Amino acid sequence: MNNEIKKNKLSPRRRLVNFLVHLLLAVLSIIWVLPIFWIVLTSFRAEPGAYTSTFLPQGYTFNNYIKLFTDRNVLNFPKMFVNTLIIAIFCCIISTFFVLSVAYSLSRMRFGFRKTYMNIAMILGLFPGFMAMVAQYFILKAMGLTEGSMIRIGLIIVYSACTGLGFQIAKGFFDTIPRSIDEAAIIDGATQWQVFTKITMPLSKPIVIYTVMTSFIAPWVDFVFAKVICRANADQFTVAIGLWNMLQKEYIYQWYTCFAAGAVVISIPIAILFIYMQRFYVEGMAGAVKG
Repeated sequence: MNNEIKKNKLSPRRRLVNFLVHLLLAVLSIIWVLPIFWIVLTSFRAEPGAYTSTFLPQGYTFNNYIKLFTDRNVLNFPKMFVNTLIIAIFCCIISTFFVLSVAYSLSRMRFGFRKTYMNIAMILGLFPGFMAMVAQYFILKAMGLTEGSMIRIGLIIVYSACTGLGFQIAKGFFDTIPRSIDEAAIIDGATQWQVFTKITMPLSKPIVIYTVMTSFIAPWVDFVFAKVICRANADQFTVAIGLWNMLQKEYIYQWYTCFAAGAVVISIPIAILFIYMQRFYVEGMAGAVKG
């Protein structure tokens, strides 16, 4: 009742501002959703080729998705999908452990090299990662990780090894958890590992979920380094390389609509991961507010 009275008492100027704000948000939402809507429609388009005279397709078909998973003579998309999924899963597990371990150590422990390490990590973070690409390639080549099935291991190592430098966000979250909780657990006889796994992690679900998602998405969407390592090893291509090949001039006419279908397909694992993890994120935020 009181809310309705307050709403009726809004001045004309305030109502105009609210209308303009909502109009702006609606326009921005349309701009954000439009490319997604277009790529989904294109994935069902019956007409081949990259260029059409109309925005909406003239005909619809599922053949683009069928061809994407059945035509393995030119581009073996199922193989690329499996390669990327394996790499992303292993990178997600390893990177999450590295990031959270480094962040917890820097947040809770005090040692001689601590500040120096954080300063070095901050400076190194100013440089793009692909600057070290050539050096990383020759190191992997010397180790025999640039040929055949060993390419997967090489990509997992590179994607995971440097993730410890991205500790800043997780460390900032750990800093908000009172140290008195850790001290009470240590007094009761808990070790640092038990404090980390039994106390800190359950209280840090939001940052754990954030780390898991970013660790999974990074190798899933990477193209540059995967292209450098895989080179001409078509059986080890990732989905990013496969989609890029579909846009080459010799393939684009027949594979452009399959490219759109592939773009929709590769978004599904990320969407599933987000939907599944979201409930843990919400529970963690609720627990943090209660605490």
